[in-house]
Amino acid sequence: MSSTSKRMRLAMVATAGTVATFAAVGSAYAVDGPQPIVGGEIAHTADAPWAIQMSNVNSPASSGEYCGGTLVAANKVVTAAHCVEGTSTSEWTAVQGRDDLNDSSTGKESKITDIWYDPAYGNGAHDVAVVTLATPFDGVATLPLNQDTSVGESGSTATVYGWGDTEGTGPADTFQKVDVPLMGDATCGSAYGGEYVGTGEICAGYDEGGKDSCQGDSGGPLVLGGKLIGVVSWGNGCADAGNPGVYSEVATYYDELTAQIG
Repeated sequence: MSSTSKRMRLAMVATAGTVATFAAVGSAYAVDGPQPIVGGEIAHTADAPWAIQMSNVNSPASSGEYCGGTLVAANKVVTAAHCVEGTSTSEWTAVQGRDDLNDSSTGKESKITDIWYDPAYGNGAHDVAVVTLATPFDGVATLPLNQDTSVGESGSTATVYGWGDTEGTGPADTFQKVDVPLMGDATCGSAYGGEYVGTGEICAGYDEGGKDSCQGDSGGPLVLGGKLIGVVSWGNGCADAGNPGVYSEVATYYDELTAQIG
């Protein structure tokens, strides 16, 4: 993938990888900073209990903030392949129910015991993964997967959730959300050309920009009608005019994800 145009939405400008990879991009993080939800509003995990924050021990953020995810079963979290590719289970802690990542007295935590990501990832789209929790989040509401592949063309307004810095549009390390209209494959293909994969990706945003997911939101949920329709994947910049956010289309990978969720 082209790193100049296809900017994965991790907590730093890099693909997930080994400790050496994290160290190598440390200066990039210092310049760009983690830039999650842009132009959104404060949200509460009590209203979106299935939203999961994925902390990584190698994150330069003091909170460990690195990626997002969605609780789809008591012990299963859907996230992005580019978050977990090349990482080990020991690096991760899943956090549920914590609005402010700096308040460790709130919410639940679990280590993870298994990582699966789509084996076709890296050949265009397929940016989906499932991790297994060591300690299930029993009693927490889960979010069902969308199966309707026509949703991306509907023009409906979906909501994306995440934590972190906001390019100055909100407080850092705080759970936020933003509403973004689905733009359809033709618009997304016009914006990104061959890098956008219509079968397997959907995109959302505004022609004028201003509202978007961003770095640190990778793997997090795009939600419509009470279902997970997308997984935060990539974009050119964040909330820039003419460059919508791109999400893995859950309906495309429904069978693969369901097989892993059990």
